[in-house]
Amino acid sequence: MDNTKMKEILERMKANMPKYPKRAVVTAGMPYGNKALHYGHVCGMFVYADFFARFLKDKLGKDNVIFVSGTDCYGSPSLETHRKMVENGYKGSIYDMVAEFNKKHIDTLKTYEIGLDWFEGSAIGESCEMHKKVSNEIFETLYNNGTLSKLSTYQFYDTKENCFLNGRQVIGKCPIEGCKSEKGYADECDLGHQYNPEELIDPVSCISGTKPELRKIENWYFNLQNYTEVLKEWIEYLEKNTPTRSFVTKEIKEFLKKPEIYIKRDFMPEFEKISSNLPKFEQVEDKSKASFVIIFDNLTDREDACKILSEASIRYRTGKTLVPFRLSGNISWGVPVPEKDGLKDLTFYVWPESLWAPISFSRSYLKSKGFSDDEWKNWWCSKDSKVYQVLGEDNIYFYGPAQHAMWLATQNGTASMETPEGNLQISQLIVNKHSLFMGNKASSSGQIKPPMADELLDHYTHEQLRSHFLALNVGSTSSSFNPKVYDVDAKPEDVDPVVKDGNLLTNVYNRSLRTIFYTWQKDFDGKVPYGEIDEDILLECEMSTVKFEKAMLENKFHMCMYELDSFLRNINKYWTKNFDANDKEREAKTIINSLHYIKVAMVMLHSVAPKSIENLARMLKVSDDVFTWDRVNEPIYNFIEDKENYKPEFIEAKFDFFKKHPSQFQV
Repeated sequence: MDNTKMKEILERMKANMPKYPKRAVVTAGMPYGNKALHYGHVCGMFVYADFFARFLKDKLGKDNVIFVSGTDCYGSPSLETHRKMVENGYKGSIYDMVAEFNKKHIDTLKTYEIGLDWFEGSAIGESCEMHKKVSNEIFETLYNNGTLSKLSTYQFYDTKENCFLNGRQVIGKCPIEGCKSEKGYADECDLGHQYNPEELIDPVSCISGTKPELRKIENWYFNLQNYTEVLKEWIEYLEKNTPTRSFVTKEIKEFLKKPEIYIKRDFMPEFEKISSNLPKFEQVEDKSKASFVIIFDNLTDREDACKILSEASIRYRTGKTLVPFRLSGNISWGVPVPEKDGLKDLTFYVWPESLWAPISFSRSYLKSKGFSDDEWKNWWCSKDSKVYQVLGEDNIYFYGPAQHAMWLATQNGTASMETPEGNLQISQLIVNKHSLFMGNKASSSGQIKPPMADELLDHYTHEQLRSHFLALNVGSTSSSFNPKVYDVDAKPEDVDPVVKDGNLLTNVYNRSLRTIFYTWQKDFDGKVPYGEIDEDILLECEMSTVKFEKAMLENKFHMCMYELDSFLRNINKYWTKNFDANDKEREAKTIINSLHYIKVAMVMLHSVAPKSIENLARMLKVSDDVFTWDRVNEPIYNFIEDKENYKPEFIEAKFDFFKKHPSQFQV
C-alpha cells in the first residue's frame, strides 16, 4: 500500500475513534471471602481489567483513572465456609477467616502484577465503615424515593436443627427453563438465575440433609420489575452506542420479557381442566418443542398461576423475568439495614451491597488521598467520567438489570436514561464468557476443580499467563484454558499454548531487543545512531497503534494481542531484510527504524508486562512520559536528554528482557 493511501485510511480510522471520558473508574468483580483465588478469578477477570486500566492511565493520565476492587466478605458463602471450618477445628472468627483470605487475595494479585489502586474488603480496613455508610445512604435514597417494598416471602427452615437456612445452606435444582446449572441455592443458582424460594426443585438442607420447610419472613425488596421499560431503553442505547458484547444484551433481554411458565405437553389434559381458573394469559405453541408456554401480563398473575398449577399437581418451570430484588436478610454476618417500618435486626443481602461496594472502595481510596468525601461524585456521578466494570457472564443479571435499575431509582423524580449530572451514571459492562478448563466448565464448588492461581506459577511466569489469557477471545466465546502441564494426554512434542503465547515476549520481542542492543554495542560503541525515521515505517507504526487503540476501546482485547503479534514479528522481518553490516550507513538506518518499532511496541506492551517493560524503558534511559499514549508514535529521541550522544545501558550476552519459567529449560 502506498503512503498516500495509508494516510487516507488512518485519517478515517482516527475520525471514527470512540471518545474518551476525562476520568475513569475500572472495577473487577469481587472474589468471595471464603476461598483463595483460582485461575478464573485472576486470569479470567483481573488480568483483563488490569490491561484496560493500565491503558487508560497511559491515555488519560494515571491521576485520572481509579482501579478498584476488594474481597466480598459478607453473605452466606462465607458464613457456610466458616461453619464447616469450625467443625474441622478452626478457632478463628468469621472476620479472621475473611481477613486471612483477603491477605491471600492481595498477595496473589500482586504476584500477577494486577495494579489496583485500592483492594481491601467490604468488612476490612478503611472500607468497612465506609461501606456501611454507603449502604445506609443508598437504602435511604431508595426508601425515600418509594422504590422499596416490605414483602412477606418464604425462607427455608430446617426443622431438625431448628434454624432458618441462609442462601447457600439449601441445595436443589434450578427451576428456570433451560438452565444447566449443577446447583440451585435458596433463591439463585450458580449461573445467576433468580427465582423465588418456593420454586426451587427438590430442596435439601446442607446442615441436616433433610428437606426443609418454607416459613414466611418479612424483608425489604427493590421493585426491580417496575423498571422494565426504562431498561429496554437502556438496552437499545447499549446496542447503538457502546461496544457492549452482543451476548450480554441478548441475556438481559431475556429478563425483560413478560412472566412465562413452561409446561410439558404431557400435562395438557390436566392443564385444560384448570386453565379457566388461571389469571389472564396468552398461550404460545411450538410443536417442535416438548413444552408449551403461557405468558402473563405481570408477576403477580404468574405467581397466582403457579399456585393453581401446583395444587393441580401440574409440573412446570418458570421463564426468566424481572422479579423483586431482595435487599435484606436475617443472617448475622452482614451490613446492618437501617430500622424502618417495624423491620429491624436485618442485614443487607450480599448481592446488592456488593454492587455498590466499588463506590465504597472508590470513596475510601479518594479519602486516603486527602480528598473530601464528595469527590467520589466526580467519578461516579459526572458525565465527564465513565465507570467500566469487568465481570463474568454468570453475573450479568446483577450488574446488568439489577444494578442499573437501582442506579436509575436513585434519581430524583422519574427514573430516566437521561441521567442528570450529579446522579449515578450508567456504567459500561465488559463481560467475559466462561474460561473453560481443559474444555469443561470448572468451579471451586463443582466436580471439576480449577487450578489455583498460585499453583500455575509453579509452571509458568505471570507474564506468560497474562499474554496467553489476553490472547483468548473470551469476549465472544467460552475459550478453553488448556495448559500442557495439566493435560494428561499431552505428548512431549505437543505445543504448550501458554508457552506459545508467552513466546511473543520471551522469543520474538526479546530477540529483537537483543539484536539491536548487541549491534550498537559492537559496531557503534554502544551509541545509538541518530537520524530521520523513514515515512513508511512511521505510517506502519501509526497504523498498528490506531488498530490497537480501536480494539482496546471496543474491548476486543484478543485483537490487541493479535495486532501486537503481527507488529512484533515485523520488527525481525524488517531487520533481516535490511541489515547489512558491510554498509555502515544502511546499518545505521536499520537501527534507527528498528528502534522506532521497538519504542512503539514498548508502549503498546506496557499494559501486558508492565514491570519488564518499565525496566526496558530504564535500560533505554528514556523519561517516564514515554508511556503517554498520545505520544506513542513520537520517536524515542523526544524522550532522552541528548539525542546526539545517546547511549542506553550495556547488556551482557544472552541477556533476557523477558524470562521463561525455570521449568521450561531443558536440563
